[in-house]
Amino acid sequence: MSIKLSSLAAFVFAVITIPHTFASPADELRVGDAAPDFTLPYATKDTIDFAGVKLSDIVGKDIIILAFYPADWSGGCTKEVCTFRDNFAALSKLGAAIYGISGDYVFSHREWAKHHNLPFTLLSDHNHEVARAYNSFNDLTGYNRRTVFVIGREGKIAYKDLSYNAGSTASFEQLKLALRNIE
Repeated sequence: MSIKLSSLAAFVFAVITIPHTFASPADELRVGDAAPDFTLPYATKDTIDFAGVKLSDIVGKDIIILAFYPADWSGGCTKEVCTFRDNFAALSKLGAAIYGISGDYVFSHREWAKHHNLPFTLLSDHNHEVARAYNSFNDLTGYNRRTVFVIGREGKIAYKDLSYNAGSTASFEQLKLALRNIE
């Protein structure tokens, strides 16, 4: 019994003492860095496209909001995307295009987008490669962390929020302020 308890204690100690950072500071993307390019399949409320959208093909047209979130159909994520939906016109006036990103498949994205009448694109990053490139994946949970990146028309990161809070208006207001300040 003591072997089992000591093994359990060692496991608990290891889990508790794992650093809560998800990338080394040298790997962290900074404002002003070039946004990592990617191609991901996507869905909207009307469409599924397996060929996907390539970031470098849309850079320059709009200011891009990349909103990483854990999962379709969850409470916090629903609140987040509905906030973006309800403010879609205001964000569009600021020159922004919204792209939500989670590990869910495009089929879930389409049904979720239809259910909530989402007027923007949901990208499917099932292997979490893009989330990892943006330091937005939580290896401990297997889900994306809720983060927001804004990519300016020149393809560089203009703003980031690594602890975006869907339950508070403060994060959304900071995002809008950042959009207003992008040239």
